[in-house]
Amino acid sequence: MKGIEQRKAEHIKVSLEEDVVSAFDHWDDVKLVHDALPEVDLDEVDTSTVLFGRKLSCPLMVTAITGGHSQGERVNRNLAEACANLGIALGVGSQRPALEHGPRESYEVVKEYDVPLRIGNIGAPQLINQKNKRAFGLDDAREAIDMIDADLLAVHLNFLQEIAQPEGDTNAKGCYDGIRSLSRELPILVKETGAGISRRVALRLKGIGVRGLDVAGAGGTSFSKVEGRRAAKMGDRKCMRIADTFGEWGIPAPVSVIWADVGLPIIASGGVENGLQAVKGIVVGADCAGVARAVLKEALESPRAVEEKLGLIIEEMRIAMFLTGSKNVRELGNAQHIITGATREWASMEKEV
Repeated sequence: MKGIEQRKAEHIKVSLEEDVVSAFDHWDDVKLVHDALPEVDLDEVDTSTVLFGRKLSCPLMVTAITGGHSQGERVNRNLAEACANLGIALGVGSQRPALEHGPRESYEVVKEYDVPLRIGNIGAPQLINQKNKRAFGLDDAREAIDMIDADLLAVHLNFLQEIAQPEGDTNAKGCYDGIRSLSRELPILVKETGAGISRRVALRLKGIGVRGLDVAGAGGTSFSKVEGRRAAKMGDRKCMRIADTFGEWGIPAPVSVIWADVGLPIIASGGVENGLQAVKGIVVGADCAGVARAVLKEALESPRAVEEKLGLIIEEMRIAMFLTGSKNVRELGNAQHIITGATREWASMEKEV
C-alpha cells in the first residue's frame, strides 16, 4: 500500500480506537428554549430543505470521511446507499490519491447511487507546489468533479493537521490564489477540517466567489491528535510534541458558524454527534449540519447500519424542531436559544475578530 493510502487507513483506525476528540463540547453551551405550546403535530414537522439548488429531505450531510485505500470503497458505498435512501447530502474524502495515482473505484462507487447532493474534495495544500509534489490545477479539479458527478467541489483547509503530520505539506503561500482561480470556473465549497473558519477568512473567501463554507470547527475529532498518535507509533517525537501542544487548537464549531455568516450557505460541522447538536448548528445560523465521526463505525459495517444511525439523527432533529415549535427549517432558523459559558465569550468577540 502506498504512503498516502496507508495514512488514510491509519486515520480511520486511530479515530475509532483512540481518544482523539476535543476535550470540550461547545455544542453544550448552546441551549434551545423549550416551547411548551408548540402548535404543531410531530408528524407535520417538515425537515425538507434546499441546499445549493438541490432538494434534501433534511438539512444533514455526511461530510468527508475517507477514500483511496482498501476500506474506502466499502465506506463510500455504504454511505452513498444510505444517503440516497434518506435523501441527504454526501461529501467524499480527499480525492488526492485517485488524482495522483489511482485507483478511482473507492470514489466512483458514489455515482451508482441517487444521492441528491454530492460534494467532491481536494486539499488546498495540493493547489500549490509542495517540495517535489506537483500542484493541482483546473484540469485536476474538473477530474475530481467528474469522478463522482459532484455538484460542488470542496477545497479543504487542513494546515493544523499538516503541521502535526510527519509527512505534512506545510507550504501555504498561494492557496488563496489557487482557490480563487478554481472559483472562477467551478462551484467551490471551502471546508475546514476541525479548526474552524473565522469571519475574516469567510469574508476573503466570499470575495473570490466560493459558493459556500463548511466551518468544521473545534469540538469533534482533532486531526492534530490523530497525527500525534500516528507520530507516536512512528517514533517521531517532534510531531508528537507539536500534536500535543496544538491538540485543542481551533475556533469552536458553534462560534465559527456565527462568525462565518457572511451571506453564503454554511454547513455546521465539528463535533456533531446527534440530531440535537445538528439542530443547534442550524439555530445559530447554518443551513445544514454535517456529521462524520458519528457514522464512522457504521460506515465500516453496512449501508443498513449507516441508514439506521442517520435515521435516528434525523428523528432527533425532528423532535428538537417539534420541541422548539418549529414547523419547518425556515422557522427553526429563528428558534429561541441562549449561548452560555466559554462559547458565549468567544461569540461576543464577533465584531472584533
